Amino acid sequence: MIFLQIFLAFFIPGILGYGGGPSSIPLVENEVVRRYGWLTVEEFSEVLAMGNALPGPIATKMAGYIGFEQGGLLGAFIGVFATVAPSLLLMIILLRILMKYKDSPKVKRMTMFIRPTIAVLLGIITIRFFISSYEGAGVYHTIFLIIVSFLLLERWKMHPAFVIVGALGYGAVFLG
Repeated sequence: MIFLQIFLAFFIPGILGYGGGPSSIPLVENEVVRRYGWLTVEEFSEVLAMGNALPGPIATKMAGYIGFEQGGLLGAFIGVFATVAPSLLLMIILLRILMKYKDSPKVKRMTMFIRPTIAVLLGIITIRFFISSYEGAGVYHTIFLIIVSFLLLERWKMHPAFVIVGALGYGAVFLG
């Protein structure tokens, strides 16, 4: 039963997560935290941070890790396969149709309406992470990490992987 749950936990976000990893992360979070209870919000945010620090697609790394934690090596394989299966199937089935209608105004309009939805979903998960950080680390650590991360990313254009590793180091030293 766990293998079917792993498959569904990553296949459903793969189908509904139009736009790739960033759009499917809130859906994965809903499945693994709220629906199945495999991770807490804090644990999910740590898995997300580690997945962001590593090269490659975020959703597959998270699926591999969470699948392994829940079902061992076979669980990791099923999680990764379930993550890529919707894209693989859609590419095979719909490639000709998409190529035929790629310049259609309706297709362009659909994409224009989906982008704000993705932004709202990412905003919701960001708020959840801030609340979780505030409750777990306190207001001063949370504000400090937000300000420093913002400056490193926006002002000094530091790569996000280095900011994540730095935040993990900060947490290990000051919060661990």
